[in-house]
This record gives sequence, structure tokens and C-alpha cells, in this order.
Amino acid sequence: MKKTTLLFAAASLLVACNNNPKQTQDNNQDSITSSQTTSTTEPQASGTFNIENIPVTTSDIGSFPYFTLPKGLKPMNRPFLKNFDVCFFPVNGIMTPFEGKLYKINVTEEQGEQFSKRYFEKSIEDYLQSVGAVKVFDGMIGREEYERYNKQDPNKGDEGDIGYADENIKFYVIRTKDQGNIFIQFSANNFGAKLNILQEGTMTQTITKITAEEIAKDLSEKGKSILYINFDTDKSNLTADGKEIVQQIADALKKESSLTINIEGHTDNTGDAAHNKKLSTDRANAVLNALTTNGINKSRLTAQGFGAEHPLVANDNEANKAKNRRVELIKTN
Repeated sequence: MKKTTLLFAAASLLVACNNNPKQTQDNNQDSITSSQTTSTTEPQASGTFNIENIPVTTSDIGSFPYFTLPKGLKPMNRPFLKNFDVCFFPVNGIMTPFEGKLYKINVTEEQGEQFSKRYFEKSIEDYLQSVGAVKVFDGMIGREEYERYNKQDPNKGDEGDIGYADENIKFYVIRTKDQGNIFIQFSANNFGAKLNILQEGTMTQTITKITAEEIAKDLSEKGKSILYINFDTDKSNLTADGKEIVQQIADALKKESSLTINIEGHTDNTGDAAHNKKLSTDRANAVLNALTTNGINKSRLTAQGFGAEHPLVANDNEANKAKNRRVELIKTN
């Protein structure tokens, strides 16, 4: 009898739990959190984000990166600081790229202090709200969203990187009259924090066409001109772009009729050293022959290939290797 009574009581408790509206809601909420984006948006009740709905602050927010860390905290390593780069922020839970001046750090405690997640978050949030920042997201992105965007981020895994599926992100925006839109996001746990600050802006184009005037100026003032002349891959045939640069070299030599030069070919260190040296020599001679075709007396020209013997920078990544694949014009008189 006692056993039957206990079984009945347990069954009744199970039914009561299943019929509890709050318990059902909590279970559903847990399901949503694990598979979808959760967010808190203040500008609009509908949860959508529109930068135009954020008021322009009248507060003096200082200069980039605008504020210090709370007392007792410091950057863990050297900050990630770029005058122009891209950073992804959770707009309506979708990691969205914005470009501009970027500051990213990992945050840790000063020696003798203990890190407090609550202290860090409350310090940052209270300050941001005091200068007119508006919170537009507070939550986690879903695993599907992380998989969608993470390979688009060129700085994934770098200093202060934010935007993982299991990471709660707080995202604030400051609109200013003089400094444009400023995006701030941060995350924290019991051991440390991460902070990203981006001042939205456009890139200033610094690439200009190579001209005869610039080549002549470099040769006159520096004694050499470093050029990136395009050839067919692993060949010494000039491309159309390469021929345009050779034309500018010819024009420079025609303007400076007494100038003589040595044409040096250089490669990166990819592949066989002997092959690279021959390729660089063939390319230097290709430039020499193109210049004679353009009316430059061959007596004013010499050509030499060095392969990978004289790199400008270390051949430790693709960007640096591209810098080493070059032609140098060296003034010889």
C-alpha cells in the first residue's frame, strides 16, 4: 500500500510540473536560446536596428578610442589598432561588417587585482550611457550565424576577437556630429574581457598610377626606383599592365637623356633557387628589350637577375612575398 501511494504521489508531481505554465515557458526559452539569436534592442520595440533612430549625442566623448579601462584593469597584450580595417557587429543578431578606425583588446586585471565580470561590465555600460550611447544588442548569436560569417572576418582569432556562438555580446552605438558613428562591443567572463571600438569611416585611396615623372624623381633623389611590373605567371612575358609601366620608364629616360640604369629582377623564395634566378634575369632582360623597342639606346641599359637573394622584407607571408617580386631600376651614372 505504501509503495502504491508513493507511486501515485510521484505521478501527480510529474503531471503538476508538466502543467506548470512557467516551467513550459522556461523550457521553450532554453530551446530558443540554444538555436536562435537572442537580443535586446532599445531604439525600437520591434527589435530591428536603424542607425537613424539613435539620437546624436551632445556629450564630449573625447578622442579615439574615447575612454580608458576601469581602474585596476589593463590590456592583456598590445592592442590591435588599425587606421582602417573591418569589424563585425551583431546588428539584429546578424554579424554585420563595418569599416573604419579600429581598436581591439583583450582585458585583464592589474597585478594584485582580481578580475570581476560585474565590475567590468557595469563600469563600461554606466560610462557609455552617460555619454549618450545606446545599447542595440545584448545576447548571443546562433551557431548557424557564426558558421555563416566567421570566414569573412580577416581578423578572426586575433587580439580582442568577439563574435562566437557561445559568447554574450553587448553592443552599443554612439552617434556624433563631428566624429560620425562609433560602434562599441564587449564581452566578459569570470577571467577576463574583450573590447572592440570602431569609428566608422571610409578608406582614403593612396594608390596612384606610376608616371615617368615619379620614376625620374626616384632615380634622381634616391638613385633607384622600385617597380612592380606584371609578367605572366612563372614567365618573362610582360602583361598589358606591365607594358604600360615600361612605357613610363622609357618616357622618364627620354626626359633625362644622360641617365643610365641597371635593371634588376627579383623574386620571392618560392620554388627552386636556380629557377628563380634565371626567371628574374629573363624578366630584367624583357624590360631591357621592351625599352629598346621604345627608342632607348641599349648602351644606356644593363640587366641582371638576383632571384630571391636580396629580399626587401622577410618571405614569411603572401603579402611580403608580393613585395619581393619586383623590378628595381638602379642609376649607374
